Amino acid sequence: MTYVPRSGTEALMPEEWQKEIVQVLPEQSSVMTLAYRAPDMSRAQKRIPVLSVLPTAYFLNPGPTQRSDASDIARKRLTRQLWENKYLDAEELAVIVAVPEAVVEDVDYDLWNEIKPKLVEAFGLAFDQAVFYGVNAPAAWPTNLTTSAEEAGNLVVPGSLGADTDIYDEILGEGGLISLVEEDGFMVSGHVAALTMRAKLRGLRDDNGVPIFKSLYKEGVQGATRYELDGEQVVFPRNGSMVPEIGQMISGDWRQLIWALRKDITWKILTEAVIQDPTTGDILYNLAQQDMVGLRAVMRIAWQVPNPVNRIQETEADRYPFAVYGQTGS
Repeated sequence: MTYVPRSGTEALMPEEWQKEIVQVLPEQSSVMTLAYRAPDMSRAQKRIPVLSVLPTAYFLNPGPTQRSDASDIARKRLTRQLWENKYLDAEELAVIVAVPEAVVEDVDYDLWNEIKPKLVEAFGLAFDQAVFYGVNAPAAWPTNLTTSAEEAGNLVVPGSLGADTDIYDEILGEGGLISLVEEDGFMVSGHVAALTMRAKLRGLRDDNGVPIFKSLYKEGVQGATRYELDGEQVVFPRNGSMVPEIGQMISGDWRQLIWALRKDITWKILTEAVIQDPTTGDILYNLAQQDMVGLRAVMRIAWQVPNPVNRIQETEADRYPFAVYGQTGS
């Protein structure tokens, strides 16, 4: 062989490689996206006056009898309007990521900039699951949406409305998911559904074969398909917050869910700290002694469903602005 072949020069050829780490864009909180954000809190607790009793008006001369002179001086009846207090209680979400300094030095990336987006995603996941299902929820927070909806009778179990009904009836029909919210005096403004619900909705078509639950919005020549139910958007979170075995979809008046920040996510680099096991108190890492650094992330957040009284349903125990399509015993 009298020429210089590729096999003999590969050691001199630099590899082409991608600098950026390919990853899914971190999902934000579905609750924060749909619900009403109140102004940031200046204290750990904020009081919300909520209407609890509605006034009633009365005619002075009811019934079949004609108006008489006595009607002119009839006594007016009394009524009242009452409020009760509900509270936004800011609770802390926090976590520490510990990394050896040698690792930080050797990694050919800005390690903290790679970690921070995923921590933001983790915070959103923790908040959503606490609101949806009560997962690791602080005791001061209100009862989660799934349990509260079930207690108010706003739970539709697939197949529970009879053999002659399908998912269309279970969601949009009389006695279905949306009607349960309406019967409590609220209007559904949005839906959060597990990714597995996309296939269920995508497969439903009318007699002409047109998809029922899809509304096409075009941005230029092509655009993304937007799923809608009764004109309101369906959000499919990809942060793992929806648990199909408990609730496949949560529908409701999201303006009735209030959330607020006491403190947005703050970041702090720890270099001299001792990190202990929060359960046993055992020392896990001594950062200074072990040449490690830690990234601490902290936020304080609160939420509440005031559930004010309305003329359609005045009994609070039977009234809730959300309904769940899922399983019993959630």
